[in-house]
Amino acid sequence: MIDLFNFCPRRSHRVNVGSRPLGGDEPLRLQSMTTCATTDVEGCIAQAARIFDAGADYVRLTTQGTREAEALRPIQEGLRRRGYNGPLVADVHFNPAVADVAATIVDKVRINPGNYVDPARQFKHLEYTDEEYAAELQRLEERFKKLLAICREHHTALRIGVNHGSLSDRIMCRYGDTPEGIVESCMEFLRVCQKEQFADVVVSIKASNTAVMVRSVRLLCRAMEREKMDYPLHLGVTEAGEGEDGRIKSAVGIGALLCDGIGDTLRVSLSEEPEAELPVAYRLAEYVMRTRGGHPMIPATQAPEFDYCNPRRRPTCRVHNIGGNAAPVVVAMCADGVKPTTAVQPDYLIFPDMPKGKPAEGEPEWIVSADHYRGLPHTYPMFHTSNLHLVGMCQAPLKFLLLQYLTLNDEVKACLRAHPEMVVIATPVNRNITGDLRAIVHELWREHIPAPVILNSLYQAAPADREQFQLQAAADMGALLFDGLCDGLALLTSAPKGKKALSNNIACDTAFAILQAARLRTVKTEYISCPGCGRTLYDLQGTIARVKAATSHLTGLKIAIMGCIVNGPGEMADADYGYVGAARGKISLYRGKVCVEKNLPAEEAVDHLLALIEADRAKAEADAKA
Repeated sequence: MIDLFNFCPRRSHRVNVGSRPLGGDEPLRLQSMTTCATTDVEGCIAQAARIFDAGADYVRLTTQGTREAEALRPIQEGLRRRGYNGPLVADVHFNPAVADVAATIVDKVRINPGNYVDPARQFKHLEYTDEEYAAELQRLEERFKKLLAICREHHTALRIGVNHGSLSDRIMCRYGDTPEGIVESCMEFLRVCQKEQFADVVVSIKASNTAVMVRSVRLLCRAMEREKMDYPLHLGVTEAGEGEDGRIKSAVGIGALLCDGIGDTLRVSLSEEPEAELPVAYRLAEYVMRTRGGHPMIPATQAPEFDYCNPRRRPTCRVHNIGGNAAPVVVAMCADGVKPTTAVQPDYLIFPDMPKGKPAEGEPEWIVSADHYRGLPHTYPMFHTSNLHLVGMCQAPLKFLLLQYLTLNDEVKACLRAHPEMVVIATPVNRNITGDLRAIVHELWREHIPAPVILNSLYQAAPADREQFQLQAAADMGALLFDGLCDGLALLTSAPKGKKALSNNIACDTAFAILQAARLRTVKTEYISCPGCGRTLYDLQGTIARVKAATSHLTGLKIAIMGCIVNGPGEMADADYGYVGAARGKISLYRGKVCVEKNLPAEEAVDHLLALIEADRAKAEADAKA
C-alpha cells in the first residue's frame, strides 16, 4: 500500500538486463531511444554512443521487421568494439516473429500488448462472446509462451509496454478506452509470465494524457499487488512534446509517481535529439530521491473518502472564483513590487506590504497582509495563525489563511468553520513537499472543513536554474493535482545566496504550464508530439517548429504531431487535429479521430493542416453569428 505522506519505495523484484539489472535494490535506471532506422547501422552506433555518453543505462532501438532485427547484431558488436557495454533494447510492434529474432540478440525486448498478436487498432467496434474472448486469450498465451521460451534460453529480459494509443480493438470492445482497459491489457500478459514462472519482466503504461497515465499506473500497482506480483515499473509520458512544455508535462506525470515511491526506470520522451532526454531524466530522478529519502516523518491520516486509484476532486465551497467546480487559480508573488508581465496573467498577486494605489480594471486581484489591509476594491487580506483573532473584525468577502500542517490545530479548525469566506494557502515545511501538502488537505477533508486550498511552495532558484525549478515544482505538485486536492497554485521563488532570483514571470508561466499538463486548466495551444524513432517518416522537429509558429496563438487547441501510425491515431484521440506519418514522405491529417486527408506530400502537409484549422474556425464563427 502507498503511504500518502511518507516516502516509501514500492517493492519490486530484481530483473536481469544485461550488465545493468533493475528493480529490487538497484538505483533508478535511465534510458532513451535512437531515432535512426535500425538498418542504418553506423548511424545507430553513433547515436547510441551519444545516448550512453549522456548517462543512459539502456538504449532502445526500433525493430520493424526481421531485417531490422538482424541489424541489431552488428550494432551491438560495433558498440562493444567502441567500449560501450550498456544493454540494448529492441522495440517491436505488430510482428511477434520479429520479437523472437530480437530476443536472440539484445538484452531486452519490448512488446506492445495492443499489437503483439491482435491486429493493428482500427477503431472498430467488435463483439465477443465470453467463449470467443477466452479463445483469443488462449491464442495470445500460446504465441507469447514461445517468446518467453526464447527469452529464457538467451537470458533476455522482456518489457511489456502498454500504450494508451494502441489498445487493441479486442480490449476496447470489452473495457472501452479506459484506464481499466489499459491495465487489463497488461495483466493478460503478466498472468502468462506468472504462470510460466518467467520473472525477468518490466512493465510500463504510457499515455500522452498525464491523468490517464498516472491513474492507470496506480491501478496497475493495485492489480499486481492483488495478484501477488511485484514486477518493476518503467515510467514515461509518451508524446510529451519538446521544450519547456515537454519537460513540465513529463515531470508532472513521472514525478507524481516517483514521489509516491513508484518506478524503477524511466524515460523522459522529448521531440528532440535523444541524448537531450538524459539530463532532464537525471535531474528529475535526483531531485525526488534527494528530497524524499529519509525526510522527517509526517504524522498524518488519510481522509476516508479519498480513493488513491479513483480520485475525485475534494468537495469545497466556492469562495469568489476559488473552489467548488472552478478551475484552479494561479497566484503570483510580488515581493519586489514588480508585477508579472506574462501573456496569461495570474488571478491574484500577493504583496507582503501594502502597495500604493489599487488594482486597475482587468488586472489580477491583490492579496495583502492583514496588517496592511485597507478594504480597497479587489484587495483581500491574508492572515497567519498568529493573528487569527483579527479575522472576525475584518469584513472582507474573501480572506486567505497561510497555513502549515503542524499549525492546523483546533483553534484554526474552529476559525475555518466559522468563516466560510476563508481560503487556505497551504505551505510546506517538510522537504517532502508532496506529503506535507497532502497532510494539510487530508486533515481538512477528515474534519469536514470545505475551505478551498491553494497549494504553495517556495523554491530557491536563480535565472540559470529555470529548468531545475520547473522540474521540481512539476514533480512536487503532480500527485496533488491528480489526487483532486488543488483549488489553486502559488509557486514562489527566492534568490540563492549571492544570486538574483528567478523572475516572477517564469514562476507564473510555470504554474499555468503545470496545471495544463495535468489537464486542469488550458491557457494555450497544447502540442502532442512523439519523440521520433526509426519509424518516423518525416522531419519531425522541423515540422513541430513550423506548426508551432503558425498556431501558437490559437488558445485551447490540442494539435498532435505524430511520427507514425503505431500510437498516432490513438494517442491523439482527444486532440482537435492530428498530423500523422502515413508512409515515407507522406502525411495524413485528422480532425479528431477522423482522417480527412490522406497521403499528402510532407512538404505540403503543414499548409493543408493550417488551412483545415482556419476553415473550421471560420465556419465556427459563421455558425456563432447565425
